[in-house]
Amino acid sequence: MHSFEVQGGKKLQGEIIPQGAKNEALQIISAVLLTPEKVTVTNIPDITDVNLLIELLSEMNVSVERPQKGSCIFKAANVDIEYLHSETFRKKSGKLRGSVMLAGPMLARFRRAFIPKPGGDKIGRRRLDTHIINFEKLGASFTYHEEDGFFHLQSPDLKGAELLLDEPSVTGTANIVMAATMAKGVTTIYNAACEPYVQQLCRMLNKMGAKISGIGSNRLTVEGVDYLGGTEHRMLPDMIEVGSFIGLAAMTQSNIVIKNAGIEHLGVIPEKFQQLGIQLNFNGDDIHVPAQEIYEIQTFLDGSVMTIYDHPWPGFTPDLLSIVLVTAIQAKGSVLIHQKMFESRLFFVDKLIDMGARIVLCDPHRAVVIGLEREQALRGITMSSPDIRAGVALLIAALSADGKSIIQNIEQIDRGYQDIDGRLKKLGADIKRI
Repeated sequence: MHSFEVQGGKKLQGEIIPQGAKNEALQIISAVLLTPEKVTVTNIPDITDVNLLIELLSEMNVSVERPQKGSCIFKAANVDIEYLHSETFRKKSGKLRGSVMLAGPMLARFRRAFIPKPGGDKIGRRRLDTHIINFEKLGASFTYHEEDGFFHLQSPDLKGAELLLDEPSVTGTANIVMAATMAKGVTTIYNAACEPYVQQLCRMLNKMGAKISGIGSNRLTVEGVDYLGGTEHRMLPDMIEVGSFIGLAAMTQSNIVIKNAGIEHLGVIPEKFQQLGIQLNFNGDDIHVPAQEIYEIQTFLDGSVMTIYDHPWPGFTPDLLSIVLVTAIQAKGSVLIHQKMFESRLFFVDKLIDMGARIVLCDPHRAVVIGLEREQALRGITMSSPDIRAGVALLIAALSADGKSIIQNIEQIDRGYQDIDGRLKKLGADIKRI
């Protein structure tokens, strides 16, 4: 087990480049199973979750070449389907929530799939119902075998159907789209997730020969085809990293340029940080966050307290609420953070309160942050990272605090952020991995 030792209170300076998008990578890499031909993927983030998925594919007998850092050439010509029913697969994939997205392409191409009970973050209930129910509507049979811990799915004949998702799940939409690409007939998916990562997946699948329309909307139409071929694909920059670096710059009064930020794909993310009073300058595809002594949280037009909440795209992503919350600690004014989608994601605020933050945790979904206005600095403490995003929020707090902080369980942070300590050191941060 590793920890970060952070000496806070340093102002940072320089340029930083966001990694490739984690959430996109898990979908795109799963999709290589749809074809026996080569698929070349670039801008792949070097993080634990993605590396574990690539390792799983390799053990399934998918050929994986790494011509250079951040690039992989996949060829799934001789997939070992039985590996998906092994104890080794169960143990490894059980640690990775994204492994559920192997099911869609496996059903589409091989008509069989196995899904272990999900793993990943401890941030509340994350259901598989959306995946399973809609696989069944496409013609798959589903049984759960308690003795081996797997959901068993099979379908000799997938057929298109009209689907209405009970929630606009990103992984659910991606999984169902991949299964539908090679089903007979037309599949219509209503209430589909329309995040940029789902759009990227659909565009890649179309380059492989799929027939998907409605991309970017919540109504996708998939006309089934008999065969998908190889292609090349480049990941978007990770929008969660971009938001994390904006919050980091504001909290530490740093002057940071986020290079190649993928601004056109960020949606309302810049606007939400501007509502906290953070100045952002846009230069081409770069975002400059200048050093600010004070940033003041806006109020609504009637003078009421600002509320920032998560919502399916094009609303604000739940993955950045932890970052917004920690950034508001040193702001002028107050904000209500409302985490609607996951019931345990705010429980890390007790550590921020121990550091001196003024936060009222109203219930598992809501917290009020009363800004300190730089009247006092946070103090360094020893704490543990409960999940990927809360871990980085705690890291931002530690970098802004007086004194030394120890952040334990940083394996959670490594799951989503590539060489975060190395990149922060280049900006002048005093951080050590111990």
